[in-house]
Amino acid sequence: MKAVILAGGMGVRLRPFTFSIPKPLLPIGEKPILEVIINRLKKFGFGDFVLAIGYKSKMVQAYFGDGSEFGVRIKYLVEKKPSGTAGPLAQLRKKFRLKKEESVLLMNGDILTKLNFAKMIACHRKNSLEITVGIKDVRGQNAYGVVNIKNGMVKNVTEKPFTTHTVSTGIYIINASAIKEVPEGGFFTMPRLINRLVSAGRRVGAYHVKEFWRGMEEIQHFEDIHSNKHFLNKLIEI
Repeated sequence: MKAVILAGGMGVRLRPFTFSIPKPLLPIGEKPILEVIINRLKKFGFGDFVLAIGYKSKMVQAYFGDGSEFGVRIKYLVEKKPSGTAGPLAQLRKKFRLKKEESVLLMNGDILTKLNFAKMIACHRKNSLEITVGIKDVRGQNAYGVVNIKNGMVKNVTEKPFTTHTVSTGIYIINASAIKEVPEGGFFTMPRLINRLVSAGRRVGAYHVKEFWRGMEEIQHFEDIHSNKHFLNKLIEI
């Protein structure tokens, strides 16, 4: 199974660091975050990687090359302009001619996780799904006081309550049959692809990620990880 990693974003929320360094090369400990991801997937037998790159793509290619230095094989999909979280799959389909029964792992290139990928793949196959979406329950604090209204009258006010939401982890197992639905050219996202399949009555399932998962989207996320050296070492160990 190929692992397709989306690593072409500009990392706007990580500026000023990403003015000079593309997000996939930002360090987690002594290694770029994308190398940490590749090493994690390598533990589960992944050897063929496709990196969808755009912003400062030459720096990413210069670091990873053909993957041989890391014990894997790496190919690239270079985007001239952003095509969304699903858009690169159209280029993948055209370049690699996926077999009818083939599946790929698609994940964002800014994710740190201890997910057991083997179990997620097994769930996908067992349930004969076209797409399996990795999901996670995330608890966060509302930035505002929440007012409970009944019949136009205030019943109570809760100051900045904590709420739990089920979110997409940005990790997917996708069959070639679903990839066929991604149009060529333009901007196309995974939510649009998923909604298209669901509307057509096709099989899209969810896999609950119980292990550690964190999307590294802000400077604070990197600072939090680096502040706990013991946890950092456990996270990136291979």
